[in-house]
Amino acid sequence: MHQRFDYIIVGGGSAGSVMAGRLSEDANCSVALLEAGGNGDSWVVKTPAAAVAMLPTHLNNYAYETVPQKGLNGRRGYQPRGKCLGGSSAINAMIYTRGHRSDYDHWASLGNVGWSYDELLPYFKKSENNTTFKNLFHGNDGPLAVSNLQSNNPFQQIYINAAKETGFPINEDFNGAEQEGLGIYQVTHKNGERWSAARGYLHPHMGKRPNLHVKTGVQVERILFEGKKAIGIAYTQDGKRHTLHANKEVILCAGAFHSPQLLMVSGVGPKDQLRQFEIPLIHDLPGVGQNLQDHPDFIFGYSANSLDLIGISLAGSVKLVGEILKYARIRHGMIATNFAEAGGFLKTDPSLDAPDVQLHFVVSLVEDHARKLHMAHGYSCHVCVLRPKSRGQVTLASANMNDAPLIDPAFLIEEEDLETLVKGYKLTKKLMDAPAFTKIRKEDIFTPNVKTDDDIREIIRERADTVYHPVGTCKMGNDDMAVVDSNLRVHGIEGLRVVDASIMPTLVGGNTNAPVIAIAEKAADLIREDR
Repeated sequence: MHQRFDYIIVGGGSAGSVMAGRLSEDANCSVALLEAGGNGDSWVVKTPAAAVAMLPTHLNNYAYETVPQKGLNGRRGYQPRGKCLGGSSAINAMIYTRGHRSDYDHWASLGNVGWSYDELLPYFKKSENNTTFKNLFHGNDGPLAVSNLQSNNPFQQIYINAAKETGFPINEDFNGAEQEGLGIYQVTHKNGERWSAARGYLHPHMGKRPNLHVKTGVQVERILFEGKKAIGIAYTQDGKRHTLHANKEVILCAGAFHSPQLLMVSGVGPKDQLRQFEIPLIHDLPGVGQNLQDHPDFIFGYSANSLDLIGISLAGSVKLVGEILKYARIRHGMIATNFAEAGGFLKTDPSLDAPDVQLHFVVSLVEDHARKLHMAHGYSCHVCVLRPKSRGQVTLASANMNDAPLIDPAFLIEEEDLETLVKGYKLTKKLMDAPAFTKIRKEDIFTPNVKTDDDIREIIRERADTVYHPVGTCKMGNDDMAVVDSNLRVHGIEGLRVVDASIMPTLVGGNTNAPVIAIAEKAADLIREDR
């Protein structure tokens, strides 16, 4: 492997896969991609049900925990992050939603030129290959495969029936003209298989483009600088230390936790924190690691006598064998599930301009991120706050990238977040108590004794956690706490950009994988323009 490249990309997740794939389209441009995990091309990744079931393990997963959360009665939250090519798109629930138009218009209103909805929509379309919708809102020839689920689960219709019974609007396309409503999610699948960012943007070109060099099993140690110019990366692999030098730029795509961590251990960040760990200061940038936002989420759970729901039983095991054989033949059925098959976006107040809560309906009984199992079949329904006011931070535990950073989402610190979740709880409970569900459910597992608003607040603090969408720790902007400008260049540093969820100034109202891919598509164009 050559020791000098035009671009060095740190992190092979959703953003890194896009950046490496797009920048290496120019045969005269050399690209190195460094990833801590493996190739992300095993059957565990490709098989939707198998991969989601692996979330509570360290398989392709950093499986972090938060610091104790005051707003969650002192509990530590769970923070899975992908560790392989494709990153979190290789372990997530594969839901394809983009957020609301107003999210991106808000970014632009903060002074981030070029980041309005109308300006970002072409990049959503450029990335997308949607097999169902062919209209002004969708792309049909991009690298990211998007399709309807092939699980054929009858509980999708039960969910729709319940929504109709309770008067909620039905929405067939959450990424179209209107986001509000309930329906069935589209997913990043192709022929019933997970289609991670790596499968779309990276795997087809590895070993075929001589200017694309991908190294896995790499632990990046720090960014190398000459003065205030980033010139390369120091890393270890197989116990040996190496350096790579960048002719043009170093691009951090390591995510909302690792991008700020790498900046700080390299000397770019809040000077007082760097001094604490005796890290030589390159540039005092107080916003690095600050502004952490995530969707706080509560889960209802019910048991039911149906083998269409994934659970633990002898009869269920027998059916599962048949479903595995079916999936092997035609890529349809239970094994094609993303678990969170249905959901949608609702307003807790009709006067709101955009939905402020999101639902994820799961065809299994889920507790504590599947780390606690029940000997039953059942279903669950998440409800999360889309635009929390609470702000947390990512800080250093040490000066070593091998040590996990300290993750503090500050869940429900702001009282307004708790009250929004209380309202979202009531909306979701109304849906769960619709006749379509009450006639099939056996037992309310978590909330049978919740009656009053105070009961709701109490059980939320006892049971809420993340729905896996951390952002904001290297936020884009031009204020004192901004880390990158609207071209995603790190303030005060030459030759260094951040391209991942950490640059979001505010959290979008939806799942974050599709927005991260669009961000990276736009970043590739920004880099081409600069070049």
